[in-house]
Amino acid sequence: MTVDFKFKRAPAYRVASVAWKGPWSDARIHAKFRRVAAWAKARGLRTGKWVFREPGERAWEVGIEVRGNAKSGGGVRIKTYPSCRVASVLFDPEVVSARVVYHGMTDWLRWRRKEREVKSVGQYREVYPGDPWRDKTAYAQTEIQVVVRP
Repeated sequence: MTVDFKFKRAPAYRVASVAWKGPWSDARIHAKFRRVAAWAKARGLRTGKWVFREPGERAWEVGIEVRGNAKSGGGVRIKTYPSCRVASVLFDPEVVSARVVYHGMTDWLRWRRKEREVKSVGQYREVYPGDPWRDKTAYAQTEIQVVVRP
């Protein structure tokens, strides 16, 4: 499998999201995603991309892209991640370790800043085309996006 980094324009994502603070917990992340998915299903909303991000130190946010008329409620907020330029890498965590990809992305961006291709680096986010716990093809298409300012 080839893993390559590239710059691209990420679309805007309108997501139903839940945020919290605390230590890293895979089980908690999975539970929060399930909660948002159940919330969207109960309201008859079509869903799209699943997004996981770390907006601050030991702060976490899960979001599922929603299509249709949705309003915040039940502890779930509707928000929009604006369209922006990102550094992106698409990979399969079963083939290439996520740890290796994250380190590679960090080093690649460090060199892009030294070459003055990038002024600043923002938040990391993981984007999946569907539920990564139930759909192996969604997990195999893990995309890491890093917001960058040219």
